[in-house]
Amino acid sequence: MSDTLEAAYAYCADQVRAQDKDRFLAALFAPQELRRHLLALYAYNLDVARVREVVREALPGEVRLAWWREVIEGEGRGEVEGHPVAAALLDTVARFALPRASLLALADARIFDLYDDPMPTVADLEGYAGETACALLQLSALVLAPDRAAAAGDLSGHGGVAIAMTGLMRAFPIHAARGQCYLPLDLLARHGIGREAAVSGQVTPPLLAALDDWRAQARRHLDAAAAAARALGPAAALAAPYLPLALVAGDLKALSRVTDPFRAVAGLSPFRRQFALWRAARRAAAGKAWF
Repeated sequence: MSDTLEAAYAYCADQVRAQDKDRFLAALFAPQELRRHLLALYAYNLDVARVREVVREALPGEVRLAWWREVIEGEGRGEVEGHPVAAALLDTVARFALPRASLLALADARIFDLYDDPMPTVADLEGYAGETACALLQLSALVLAPDRAAAAGDLSGHGGVAIAMTGLMRAFPIHAARGQCYLPLDLLARHGIGREAAVSGQVTPPLLAALDDWRAQARRHLDAAAAAARALGPAAALAAPYLPLALVAGDLKALSRVTDPFRAVAGLSPFRRQFALWRAARRAAAGKAWF
């Protein structure tokens, strides 16, 4: 491997370590020779997920995502070799014959983030999670254990939705402050509340009930993921990307205690997050249920 490519992978690791600590720590439990490839996937996910944070308007964000589409399709403009995440991602894709369609869909799903349109339905939210968090899990499984990745489909599907929903709930104060609403409209309507009220900054019983309903949705997917993990059997070889599922129950519990959803939610402490991931990895290695 060239020095340039080595530096590209090191850059990806630094980015994930700084901005996605849960996935970074989980990746440390993957075999050393495969770890860098997980981190390249996670760095790509970070780059497209943060487009809303680094552009002031939607159009430049769409241009950025379109650039990624061209890169993945092999038609990238500009100096792809000078973009360390792109270089590491393309090397990983080539080494493991990863489906480019999944990577394209992951970027396309992030177009939703650039605008303030509300999430229409729970099914739409599950679809959004399917193209982002679920796809990332399945791509990771293809890197770690391609012969078992298909069997891990249900685990990736339900696990990704549980992770995505919980992450969006933790980010609810940030999104609400800028007028974004990932809380599905059909779920809000079930509790007699609309989008404007949901992001108004005013705490009301209907909003709290809707958020409680949202947590229940995430919990159902977490339970379904646990059942899928049991059906999969011993899975130490591909456990690493799924280890963050061990954090979901604790985060949902912390969210259930929140009385003002417009204030930041701490969730589990950094130490408890690290310990939970370590314990989950040990249990997975022993062939036991880890979440």
